[in-house]
Amino acid sequence: MKLQLWRNATLQLKINDRSFLIDPMLGKKGSFGVFPWTNDDRENPMVELPFSDKEIESKLANIDAVFVSHLHPDHWDKTAVEIIDKSTPIISPKDFSETIASYGFTDVQELNYKMLINDISLFLTNGQHGTGEIGKKMGQVYGIVLQHQNRKVYISGDTIWCKEVKEVINIHRPQHIIIAGGAATFAIGNPVTMTAQHIKELAAHSLNATIWITHLEAVSPCKEDRVFLRQYLKTNNLQEQCKVLQDGEEVLLTF
Repeated sequence: MKLQLWRNATLQLKINDRSFLIDPMLGKKGSFGVFPWTNDDRENPMVELPFSDKEIESKLANIDAVFVSHLHPDHWDKTAVEIIDKSTPIISPKDFSETIASYGFTDVQELNYKMLINDISLFLTNGQHGTGEIGKKMGQVYGIVLQHQNRKVYISGDTIWCKEVKEVINIHRPQHIIIAGGAATFAIGNPVTMTAQHIKELAAHSLNATIWITHLEAVSPCKEDRVFLRQYLKTNNLQEQCKVLQDGEEVLLTF
């Protein structure tokens, strides 16, 4: 298996001869503007993708399926709708499948619990995109576990450390966990993605898993950057278990 972070939550996961794209935000810097419920007027995304337009076109041509965890613009933006081929299989929870199909995609597949693509099993997972009032505004979000033989990768999606995430780990025992870090915080309430402290608690609960941290420095609500997180991980002796990915970085997942 190979994992590549494109930017923010946009990931490419290659499993044997299959290539999955997760939560595509493909627009140019500043393309979808200011986030609501913030006091921040910076336009998003705040950084460009680490690939040229030609490279993106080539990479999209080799994607076998796209998984969309939810419809926030930093996970599924207007540009993704425009440039992803409409015949590409789009895998999504039932909550969002009708909206995605309305954009002209002709192969929208609902993932309600489990799906099999060749010899790869896909499991839908739950999370909490914040608590209280801001959690309600963020709405329901999901993640996914991908399993090939005894190799399991859990992409948690936009969630804090919570009982739902703990349950997924207890049930599936993934060897790799990919999480949304950055401590994304709005003008209302507490963070809606994992904080450094959340990552520390996750690591303690998942001693046999490698944790890959994404969702950093690309959108304005995120408060914890790579420099902060690397120092925090070093201070807490977590740098071997928890890895901070750079945009464009590709890693081989070992089992």
